[in-house]
Amino acid sequence: MVRIYVRHNVKDYAKWRKMYDSFDQERVGMGVAAHEVYRSLARPNEITVSHDFETPDKAKTFAKSARLKEVMKQGGVKGTPTVWLVKPA
Repeated sequence: MVRIYVRHNVKDYAKWRKMYDSFDQERVGMGVAAHEVYRSLARPNEITVSHDFETPDKAKTFAKSARLKEVMKQGGVKGTPTVWLVKPA
């Protein structure tokens, strides 16, 4: 199992969440086995999401996807997200 964490800021959480939820079936088709959404208590438009994958290659392909970038833009993601991959130790 490989997990991607992504932290980014959004213009409007409600708009972003609607777009994120509408992308659910596509995420599954792109190899996402599980996901979580976290919202900062101090900065409600700062979001951290996690996505689990079977392999590092699937995770990297997802992270580089043009469709993912398009959905993030439509959802109002501001700036460049911070992305990191981890595996169980």
